[in-house]
Amino acid sequence: QMRVLVTGAAGFIGSHTVLELLNAGYDVFCIDNFANAIANEKGEAVSLSRVSQLTGKPIPFKKVDICDEIALEEVFKAEKIDAVIHFAALKAVGKSIEQPLIYYRNNIVASLNLLSLCKKYSVRNFIFSSSATVYGTPDKPEITEDSRVGHGITNPYGQSKFMMEQILTDVGNTPGEDWNIILLRYFNPVGAHPSGRIGEDPKGLPQNLMPYVSQVAIGKLPVLTIHGDKWDTKDGTGVRDFIHVVDLAKGHLKALERIQKNGSIGTEVYNLGTGTGYSVKEMVTAMEKASGKTIPSKVGPPREGDVASVFCDPARAQDKLGWKAELGLEEMCRDLWKWQTENPNGFLAA
Repeated sequence: QMRVLVTGAAGFIGSHTVLELLNAGYDVFCIDNFANAIANEKGEAVSLSRVSQLTGKPIPFKKVDICDEIALEEVFKAEKIDAVIHFAALKAVGKSIEQPLIYYRNNIVASLNLLSLCKKYSVRNFIFSSSATVYGTPDKPEITEDSRVGHGITNPYGQSKFMMEQILTDVGNTPGEDWNIILLRYFNPVGAHPSGRIGEDPKGLPQNLMPYVSQVAIGKLPVLTIHGDKWDTKDGTGVRDFIHVVDLAKGHLKALERIQKNGSIGTEVYNLGTGTGYSVKEMVTAMEKASGKTIPSKVGPPREGDVASVFCDPARAQDKLGWKAELGLEEMCRDLWKWQTENPNGFLAA
């Protein structure tokens, strides 16, 4: 049975993936430094405590910052690791513009520490949490894995993901080392686990559309600002590909299965999205339906670097991984609203 080291395990996508891994019978060892996650007074990850309750399984966890190579090596020495799923990263686009050095250090140096230890301890199975931001400003709305990357990326967060993809591609192609590296390019993860026990708990003001919308719906925030309503789209608002976080989590299991079945794959890349573009207005309407609330909004200026419409072609993931998104907009909003209403102030205040 594979033992999987999950970095950034207590975060939004990490915690949902740990739950799916445990339900599928994998062993896990989880680490996080709480940059994007919540610790209780005992220093435990609240999200993972809830995952443990939901799965009925204990979750071995250690607080580790992967920038600290010595602390990270202790994990590799003590635990027999077969594969790594690497989520740990700083992810606020705006903050990355204000703090580029912090972002590059955390997202690149830390990842290099992790890869060096994988090499040293012969862990050749590696799944990387990448992002559709690597596509920068796309040539056309529908994006395949072969679409151009690295051009028109407007922020250090996106650049850090693009640089790590380059590094992982080179590492995966090292002659004679038999690496199995899969880069998963996420589109826009939304929703929560249907139990309402785990979900996204943004620190401070939400940086993404749907957590913001749900906080407006519940009355925590006064109004949603829509960034432009004159885009060349069906209703003038920006169109994006949103994916339910549970579908996204299951994509990581499919990537692990491919590695186990095939081996010696070098580096492969997959888009994880639905292939459907939803406009901001459609998302707001769906959330109003799920919540039974009116969501006040106003139109503001477009953001620099924004494009009218972006969605993915998920055909390669379906073909090679046997994965496709099964949950639609209704489930995304239903599960997000359940999480929001049952945890109005996130993990700690519930």
